[in-house]
Amino acid sequence: MNSSFLTDLFDEHRKSSRCPSPILVSAFFDRLLGFLFPEYSTKKYEALDALKSEYDELRNRFITLLSKRGNSNPHSDTDITNRFFDALPSLKEALKLDIQAMYDGDPAAKSVTEVVRTYPGFYAIASYRIAHFLHGEGLILIARIISEHAHSKTGIDIHPGATIGSHFCIDHGTGIVIGETTEIGNYVKIYQGVTLGALSVRKEDASKKRHPIIEDHVVIYAGATILGGQTTVGHHSIIGGSVWLTESVAPHSKIYFKAGVEGPQ
Repeated sequence: MNSSFLTDLFDEHRKSSRCPSPILVSAFFDRLLGFLFPEYSTKKYEALDALKSEYDELRNRFITLLSKRGNSNPHSDTDITNRFFDALPSLKEALKLDIQAMYDGDPAAKSVTEVVRTYPGFYAIASYRIAHFLHGEGLILIARIISEHAHSKTGIDIHPGATIGSHFCIDHGTGIVIGETTEIGNYVKIYQGVTLGALSVRKEDASKKRHPIIEDHVVIYAGATILGGQTTVGHHSIIGGSVWLTESVAPHSKIYFKAGVEGPQ
C-alpha cells in the first residue's frame, strides 16, 4: 500500500475530534433501557443489591462515555452524570404515559408488556426521551448517536432537539420523520410515513424555527406531510392520510385528501 496514503490517514486519525464510539453509546442505551424496564431486560435481578450494582455499573459506563469527549473534564462530567441519573425516575414516568397511550390507541395491543417488548414506537420514543435530555445537557453528538441508532432499528427518525409532550403514541411507525424544531403537544398520535419537516433546507436557516407545531389531541394519519416553522395544526384536529400541508389549520379541523380533493370537512 502507498506509504503516503497511510501517513495521511494516520494524520487524520491523530487530528480527529475525540468522541465516544457509536457502538459503546448504543450498547449503553440498550442496557439502560433494560434497567428501566424489566420487560425489555435480558437480566433478572434476584436481589436488590444486584440491581444497585447494575445502577453503579451504568453510572460508571456513562462517565466513561463522557470522558471520551474532546471537551471532557471530571468535574463537569460528574455534574452531568448526577443530573442525568437523578432524572431517570421522571423519564421513566414520562415513558410509562407513552406506553399507556400506545396500548390504549392500538386495538391490536394485548398488554403493555407487548408494547415494551415488540413495538418499534416504544423503542423510538424511549430513545427520543433519553436523547432529548442529553441534548439539553449539551451532549449533542451522544444524543444524535442514540437517535440514529433507534432510526436504524425502527425506521423512525426523531431528532433529539424536537419537543414532544406527554402520552405520545406512534402506531406502526416506519418512515416517520420528526425534525429538529418540531413542537408536539400532549395526546398526539402519529401513524407510519408521517413527515414533520422543513420548507427550507438551506444551511443559513439552521438557527430558525423550521418545523411545525402540532397542538394537543391531534391525530395524523399515514403518509401525511406537514412542513414549515410557521405551520400550526390546531388542537383536536385530524390530518388524513397523504395530506400535504404547509399552512396552519384551526383547532378541531379535519383535513383530508381524496380523489384529488383536499380541504376541511
